[in-house]
Amino acid sequence: MADTLPKTYDFTSTEKRLYDWWESSGYFKPKIDPAKKPFVISIPPPNITGELHLGHAMFVAVEDLMIRYQRMKGNPTLWVPGSDHAGIATQLQVEKMLLKEEEVTREELGREEFVRRAWQWKEKYGSIIYNQLRRLGASCDWEHERFTLDEGLSRAVRRAFVSLYRKGLIYRGAYLVNWSPGLKTAVSDLEVEYSEEPGTLYFFKYKLKGSDDGGDADYIPVATTRPETILGDTAVAVHPADDRYRTLVGQTVLVPILNREIPVIADEAVDREFGTGAVKVTPGHDTTDYAIGLRHTLPIINIMNKDATMNENAGPYAGQDRFECRQNLWGDMSKAKLILRTQPHTLNVPRSQRGGEIVEPLVSTQWFVKIKPLAEAAIAAVKDKRIQIVPERFEKVYFNWLENIKDWCISRQLWWGHRIPVWYRIAPDGAPAGDQFCAETEEEAYAEARAKFGPDVKLEQDPDVLDTWFSSGLWPFSTLGWPEETGDMKYFYPTSMLETGYDILFFWVARMIMMGLEFTGQAPFDTVYLHGIIRDEQGRKMSKTLGNVIDPLNVMDEFGTDALRFTLLTGSTPGNDMNLSLQRVEANRNFANKLWNAARFIIANLEKCPPTKPTVTGWTLPDRWIRVRMAQTIADVNRLFENFQYGEAGRQVYEFFWSEFADWYIEIAKLQLAQGGDRAWHTLDTLVMVLDQCMRLLHPFTPYVTEEIWQHLRRACLAGPERPAPPEGWADALIIAQWPTPITNDQLPITDFPHIMDLIRAIRNARSENKVELSRKIAATIVAGDKEKLVADQRETIIRLANLEPTQFRIFAELPEKPKEAVTMVIGATEVYLPLAGMADMAAEQSRLAKEIADLDKQIAKLEALLASDFASKAPAAVVEKERARLASVKESRAKLAERVNLPKV
Repeated sequence: MADTLPKTYDFTSTEKRLYDWWESSGYFKPKIDPAKKPFVISIPPPNITGELHLGHAMFVAVEDLMIRYQRMKGNPTLWVPGSDHAGIATQLQVEKMLLKEEEVTREELGREEFVRRAWQWKEKYGSIIYNQLRRLGASCDWEHERFTLDEGLSRAVRRAFVSLYRKGLIYRGAYLVNWSPGLKTAVSDLEVEYSEEPGTLYFFKYKLKGSDDGGDADYIPVATTRPETILGDTAVAVHPADDRYRTLVGQTVLVPILNREIPVIADEAVDREFGTGAVKVTPGHDTTDYAIGLRHTLPIINIMNKDATMNENAGPYAGQDRFECRQNLWGDMSKAKLILRTQPHTLNVPRSQRGGEIVEPLVSTQWFVKIKPLAEAAIAAVKDKRIQIVPERFEKVYFNWLENIKDWCISRQLWWGHRIPVWYRIAPDGAPAGDQFCAETEEEAYAEARAKFGPDVKLEQDPDVLDTWFSSGLWPFSTLGWPEETGDMKYFYPTSMLETGYDILFFWVARMIMMGLEFTGQAPFDTVYLHGIIRDEQGRKMSKTLGNVIDPLNVMDEFGTDALRFTLLTGSTPGNDMNLSLQRVEANRNFANKLWNAARFIIANLEKCPPTKPTVTGWTLPDRWIRVRMAQTIADVNRLFENFQYGEAGRQVYEFFWSEFADWYIEIAKLQLAQGGDRAWHTLDTLVMVLDQCMRLLHPFTPYVTEEIWQHLRRACLAGPERPAPPEGWADALIIAQWPTPITNDQLPITDFPHIMDLIRAIRNARSENKVELSRKIAATIVAGDKEKLVADQRETIIRLANLEPTQFRIFAELPEKPKEAVTMVIGATEVYLPLAGMADMAAEQSRLAKEIADLDKQIAKLEALLASDFASKAPAAVVEKERARLASVKESRAKLAERVNLPKV
């Protein structure tokens, strides 16, 4: 029998075999039951360009845990997989490929051919990320796999756009956006990363109109970090309460070099402490300035082309790169004696997430969503608890963002993506005629246009595509078939859980809530669970620059998938970042080995199972203790799961299995198995029960090693008709086995056996402190008082686990003459004496006892103060009585130790 379970667990040969078996057996598919509410998660769709990183590992670990838990509870469970077309990232990849392999640009290739090549690239590389998610153990229903550019989701995007357009919630206009000069497109806030970088603060003169250049009164001192934008200034602003500049408000100043006249205005947005307290206002190239410009109806001047070179509005600097212009303009201002000084200044530089270049605020004609009405509905859904955010503290962040939300720029100047479903009428001379038609298909647009302008009308579709987040916002329902009323849509929507990182609460989660409410009338999910960011061991964000990036594929190759998953799950709490240490992953690999070794011992010993099951239960004290502890652990884990405290749940199973079951009960079981007969059967029954229940509890955390162990255990138990089995029987696979529910029988007091454990632990500690070899048997005397029978009944256990000499182990209820020259310990009312003559330093022993008495004195003082306070009258009687009993026990221990060292009693 022992040979059926190899000596060591080989995750490399196990993981793919088990995953393929689960998938081919249909275990990932939901078992639809109209009488049951399904549990549904829509995966946060990874980019098709993506390489597996720890963010993927985290969300897969958490979501797969949720899915496996619900599946084992018997609920119809659907985890919808899919991927995002990743407009910018994919387009960059394809462009790089074309330049490398064919030395051709996308402009030279043309839009139609470029898009065809992009689809080819997707077909070749797009499935890589799915295989990596499988490697992590993701038990998705792969038959439900969706892609944001597939036909069904594309139709959903067009329907959503047209619906919002016809409601007046989508419009086209020229506004300030984040512009990526290299990509030549607007980018979302999420695609802009800010980094602190050393820069310069430039101080210069804004000359007053008509000044004679005779002194300080002839100019306003102004500071800027971007001198090139001076060319687009349309005002100088000061704070209305700033006495330094109050008299200058309303006057006119001259833009350096260009000598364009602009006003001095007062605005409360000005920070009087920054620079000189007077600021230049460039509405066409700064977000704050844009708002000031709108309040004061200032002209908006764009001085840059879309490639960040200067345009005709930059005067003599037209055609120059923005940074070249900065240098040349500052040089010319110096010659014109307009320079005051420069000083080092730390900048918060906006850079493109994809290209790394500095992003420019730029006025551009784009498509926008009037988001305020949608945001109000999304706020209400969380406030009235239709949606729960975990952890709750993120509700304030969510509300703050939505209450101050601005219209959403949804157009991108790309070719890979959902093309905007708007067509423009083209005049006979080929110029735009100004009329536009929004429709789901070109045929519908033409039908509308022909009805208005006749059969010969010509249309041209808007060249822009939609922001990827627009299609992602429809994800929970578009993946289920919306806008069609499909069977999936009827049964699986709304979904149950949205799990993702807190860093995209705004950009994705909030938009899904807004879109779901708008298009389906229902919140798209019941709960939002937010995990944190994984950082390195020192708490730093992982980056290639720091060289601290951890590749999850490498970690799984070295330690196994279960070890990585268990580390991520037990090392994190909702909404909090975690520091990842590879030492912790290694320790959890060792835990998998601990599970394996314990299972190997149990399965090997099933051969000793008597041929006939006993008719009478005959559990020993250790049997009853481990069964009750198992029941308590199951109850605690269920409670923690229901409160989303998955990490703590995993930690509790870990501690129970390692510290109580493996380190204590299995060692005792070896003694009991040696007795044979009914004792062996009941011991094996207990061993099998605990192993089975622990594998079930751990399966969502560590699916591979638990399934492999459980299959071996199942086969070994089924090999004999009278061998132990779970009450509900053996399922075909652990992945679909019943989730443990708290065991209600045998809820006996379990204080007795922990007392025996404390005795053994105390003897072990004394041996260690006095450097007594583990292999050396020692004598012991126990004065147990009213626990004499308990200690006597557990004599063999104490001898075995404390490694005592049986012939020199004595147990007494009372002993007037206490052993001299012995190491002394007091556990409650029980005294333990170890006559370690020649082995212990008795002076050190006296010092140890004195320290222990001092610690007990502190406990007594603390408990007496507690019981003398309002606690005694306000706390429940049972709680107060528990503290009183604790005080009595501590005092008794203190008295016994005091007697030992001849100190007065308290």
